[in-house]
Amino acid sequence: MSIAGGVDKAPARGAAVHSTAMQIFVKNNNRWDGPPISDAQAKAFAAELKKARIPLEHVFAHTCYLINLASTKPDIVEKSVNALQDELERCEQIGLPGIVMHPGSHLGAGLEAGIRQIAELCQKVIARTPKVKTRILLETVAGQGTNIGAEFGEIGALLKQINNPARMGVCMDTCHIFAAGYDIRDADSYAKTMKEFDREIGFKNLKAMHLNDSKHPLASRKDRHEHIGKGYIGEEAFRLLITDPRMANIPMSLETDKDEDLTEDRENLATLYRLAKAKYPA
Repeated sequence: MSIAGGVDKAPARGAAVHSTAMQIFVKNNNRWDGPPISDAQAKAFAAELKKARIPLEHVFAHTCYLINLASTKPDIVEKSVNALQDELERCEQIGLPGIVMHPGSHLGAGLEAGIRQIAELCQKVIARTPKVKTRILLETVAGQGTNIGAEFGEIGALLKQINNPARMGVCMDTCHIFAAGYDIRDADSYAKTMKEFDREIGFKNLKAMHLNDSKHPLASRKDRHEHIGKGYIGEEAFRLLITDPRMANIPMSLETDKDEDLTEDRENLATLYRLAKAKYPA
């Protein structure tokens, strides 16, 4: 949900489509810095969330897209570390349990070097923010270019090296895992993929999900989101996912295209409710 006008404006937008979970940015998603969240905005955010009946534990943030902890460019590394620290502190200010972050792109330095650098820098940011409870949620990615995190084992290696389960977690993106080659379109493939996820990452580390269909086929390595049931993943995968008891308490958000009137969000949510054999309240 958009934070145009301030973070405190997002809950009403969520309420407009009967959200029970929500993802937001805590500042402009394409800038390194931004104006601070005022105490008044933080209080208003809490009040508006309560009014919208969206539990705070079901709300999470996403970092700005400029952050790359695996960069080979010293200035980008420094800006990334500072930006991540700033966004974690913003999340703590409004009480968010987690912030989703793309692990990073090693830009040719190699997978092992990239993983090692991301782990070290995550540890550095965590050390800088001892009073922050917000977790860094590493997102599964589609595998474009030199991006790290397309293989479950890469995310698992990062968690192992960072070794701080109280401050770390994972966000699974359905479009991304499909683009990376993990099939979830039928019961057998879904079970196989989730078994590998549990083995390499562990369901105990899954703290958030992005529900997106895919505009491109399995293993395309292309990150293009489609509306639920309208892409190459199809409805059955989402039925399996949202009726999986292991996912019952995981906050999930849509990252699909939408207009200002949020019609597409309502349509996608109605589809998900139907697949869960529940009635969408709109």
